[in-house]
Amino acid sequence: MNCKSDITGDKTPFIRQMENRYDIYARLGISKEVFELGERVEEALKDWFKRIDETAEYNQLRVVEAMHECRVGEAALLGTTGYGYNDIGRDTLEAVYARIFHTEDALVRPQISCGTQALHLCLLANLRPGDELLSISGKPYDTLEEVIGIRPAPGSLAEYKISYAQVELREDGGFDFEGIRNKVNERTRLVAIQRSKGYADRPTLSVEQIGEAARFVHDLNPKIKVMVDNCYGEFVERIEPTEVGADIVVGSLIKNPGGGLAPEGGYIAGDKESVENAAYLLTSPGLGKEVGASLGVLRSLYQGLFLSPTVTASALKAAIFAANIYEGLGYGVRPDSREERYDIIQAVTLKSPEALTAFCRGIQAASPIDSYVTPEPWAMPGYDSDVIMAAGNFISGSSIELSADGPLREPYTVFFQGGLTYPHARYGILNSLQFMVNEGLVRL
Repeated sequence: MNCKSDITGDKTPFIRQMENRYDIYARLGISKEVFELGERVEEALKDWFKRIDETAEYNQLRVVEAMHECRVGEAALLGTTGYGYNDIGRDTLEAVYARIFHTEDALVRPQISCGTQALHLCLLANLRPGDELLSISGKPYDTLEEVIGIRPAPGSLAEYKISYAQVELREDGGFDFEGIRNKVNERTRLVAIQRSKGYADRPTLSVEQIGEAARFVHDLNPKIKVMVDNCYGEFVERIEPTEVGADIVVGSLIKNPGGGLAPEGGYIAGDKESVENAAYLLTSPGLGKEVGASLGVLRSLYQGLFLSPTVTASALKAAIFAANIYEGLGYGVRPDSREERYDIIQAVTLKSPEALTAFCRGIQAASPIDSYVTPEPWAMPGYDSDVIMAAGNFISGSSIELSADGPLREPYTVFFQGGLTYPHARYGILNSLQFMVNEGLVRL
């Protein structure tokens, strides 16, 4: 073990109670100039942060109310093995999710490894050969390209003879309703909306916008299902897409709703038929939701959900803080420093591979785990270019924790998200800037 105490015998090198707040930032490598810039930016954000805290309070009470209504007891925190028959904790957790999202049913399982798998599961379960999937928010996130078959891959929807079409968003980021009308046809069975921007240069969609689009699609054909990729958006607003017309929401438990405690898992919440179809594909026809052991993770899933509104609020504050820091230095940011927020992701256009790399290395160095590791770009599965990722997390790949990533392609945009606590995320953002300053990429 390399870590040594700073206390020798009965002597201490300083009295912590008298230490200036900046002193510990200095020991962590943050210069006085970077620290003072952070102080000025944060002071101007107090009213905005107060509004975020009020939304977190509202959503916290929504979660507690759902737990009360579903009578969550201590027995629900225990797990099952084997087939998982009569798993009261698993079934109750799914009822809680259905209450929170105002849906008929929900599938919440540790066997769903990530958000991409949850989306694939929902799509393949609810589409049949000859059907068409229509994305009305433009091209989906990179990892779905192989799921759909935009880039050929074994097991893609295209291999099951499911066709794909898309409608681009308007230049202002809104839905192209005339384009949607022209694309919907007799084969359109499911319409997909990606709430968050992914690696695209567009605004995140609000729940209000999604509701308007869902109602428009249902007016065209009530039988079409509207599915929303809800990743990064849960608990940012006071309502969710299924409360305004979407049929299904899909997400990952190692993002917002897991609260940083869920070690794995994904969810699908929606109408009973769609959720049952997904359950039959996840397990087996004839078995569905009746099997699937929870394997001792239920306590983390419940507690993570309980914490998720306040954890999401911390991540949201961090994104706003980052936008204001970097916009003030002349970088392009999306959302900008004044826009309303509908997810926890902050994009910063850094204009060079050196700046993108330095930013991510600063985030990694600020992480509680693997802070000594230097991230390098690499060919990640599911992406069409090298990607650099910073994620020194307690849960591997958990993007509700402090993380940053970006593809090494022009315009060299980094996507920052997460922060289990705002103080830690704040330090991470300052450290990303410090690394750029140290390499002569930014002058303060």
